[in-house]
Amino acid sequence: MAVELKQVSKTKPVLLGDTVTPIEVIKDVSITVERGQVLALIGPSGAGKSTLLRMLNRLEDPSSGSILLEGSDIAQMDVRELRRRVGMVSQTPALLPGTVGDNIAYGPNLRGEHCHPQRYLELVNLEQDLLHRPASALSIGQQQRMCIARTLANRPDVLLLDEPTSALDQTSANTVMNLIGRLNRELSLTVILVTHLMEHAQLIATQVGLLVKGQLVETGPANQFFQEPETEIGRKFLRGELDNHGV
Repeated sequence: MAVELKQVSKTKPVLLGDTVTPIEVIKDVSITVERGQVLALIGPSGAGKSTLLRMLNRLEDPSSGSILLEGSDIAQMDVRELRRRVGMVSQTPALLPGTVGDNIAYGPNLRGEHCHPQRYLELVNLEQDLLHRPASALSIGQQQRMCIARTLANRPDVLLLDEPTSALDQTSANTVMNLIGRLNRELSLTVILVTHLMEHAQLIATQVGLLVKGQLVETGPANQFFQEPETEIGRKFLRGELDNHGV
């Protein structure tokens, strides 16, 4: 398998009124993602999807349980090497100073490795003449594709995507989702995607995990889930009847 979570829980301090109270935001989650699969993490707002994603490359650490990458506990790995192998693309494009080429080559340059930014521009369907343009001069859709190219330049085993189209218009969003599906197929890239758009999950996911109030209430093949969820919670979620409190 590529990624395995074993009884992962996460407690965070949350301000409730005037009091900071520890709240368990992820509760005993166990799931396996095989190499080359696309897992869509779905669920109501506040269900813990982004927190779970951030734990996969140690932007946050679990309070208990373990996360394995190719069978190795990520808590024992060098965090820089982990984040090379488990790359992340966030909701809003995160730009580094300089040109598009500078952005794409940033990770390899830090490690003293040679990089061909042109190759990664081609992978994400961006024109070669953008290579020397300031990254900030790109459209937001182009910026998000550049961020994917920058992550790919690190040659990751796993690509994490946290609502990658939330800042994009529909056309740009569709372009990015089709791109992710193609990269998964052509590179056998394992993808873990947080999304609130079921059409995007249906488009590229092979596996679905439904999180509600920090608990993984249903998981399985994506086509099976979207045709006939196994749980009443899953059925209510697809009908749009599940509120942010999971009821």
